[in-house]
Amino acid sequence: MKIGLLDIDGHNYPNLALMKISNHHKMMGDLVEFVNHFTDYDIVYQSKVFTYTPNNGFHIHADLIIKGGTGFNGDVLSDLIEHTCPDYSIYPNLQSAYGFLTRGCPNKCSWCIVPEKEGKIRPNADIEEFLDGKKSAILMDNNVLASEFGLQQIEKIIKLKIKVDFNQGLDARLIDRPIAKLLSRVKWLKPVRLSCDTINMIRPVKKAMRYLREYGCTPQGYYVNVLVKDIDSAMRRVLLLQKWDMDPFAQPYIEYSTKKNISHEQERFSRWVNHKAIFNSVKWQDYNRL
Repeated sequence: MKIGLLDIDGHNYPNLALMKISNHHKMMGDLVEFVNHFTDYDIVYQSKVFTYTPNNGFHIHADLIIKGGTGFNGDVLSDLIEHTCPDYSIYPNLQSAYGFLTRGCPNKCSWCIVPEKEGKIRPNADIEEFLDGKKSAILMDNNVLASEFGLQQIEKIIKLKIKVDFNQGLDARLIDRPIAKLLSRVKWLKPVRLSCDTINMIRPVKKAMRYLREYGCTPQGYYVNVLVKDIDSAMRRVLLLQKWDMDPFAQPYIEYSTKKNISHEQERFSRWVNHKAIFNSVKWQDYNRL
């Protein structure tokens, strides 16, 4: 069979589902490629991660089109494909492995679709299932520290001497001294990522930072996601993070249930925070008058 892959979000970030689908079909002897709109296919898999990504308007020549991902609210991978090692060859510039050690999250944050989509936290895969001989891994777990299996996998990662990036962040509320000591033994590929999405997270983030530094956790830095809904609240959080020598990254709040667009002020504030040369030299009041 001839299989076409279509990454609706573009190629700026590797699509894990398409990588697994590709390897699954290649193991069955099928021909797999990214969609060429002048070619006929037996099956085309369209994957869309983000709800706000516009759909691809090209006509597709295929006997069967299968749509999946959060952006489509479509099909999910079968267990067989879910536990297939990704085909890293379709993104030839990738240096790291990609995968989930755990799925789901015990929290029910109003802005997050994960509990609705994946449910409570549960084991998903051993690190070696998708490592494929690579020496580093991008791990997309939503709350790995909330899982005993996740903690066991971190111990294994340490023993394997694999560099990792938990790119969805770690829950600061769960970082006590034992967890900080564990994380200090990890080889970090990128900064440690935390979140400070509400005012109530200020104290847990400060505590986590103190414990991580106390145990000598020395990544490239501390990167903290800041959800921007109310500007005054977001301002308080980003200025405290800056004071604590942490790197805030502002993300405008999006209401997934209504897909409400972000406001001009949210967008402008986020641009100010995320442009570090401006953030470190120009006050928000002055920037906002420009």
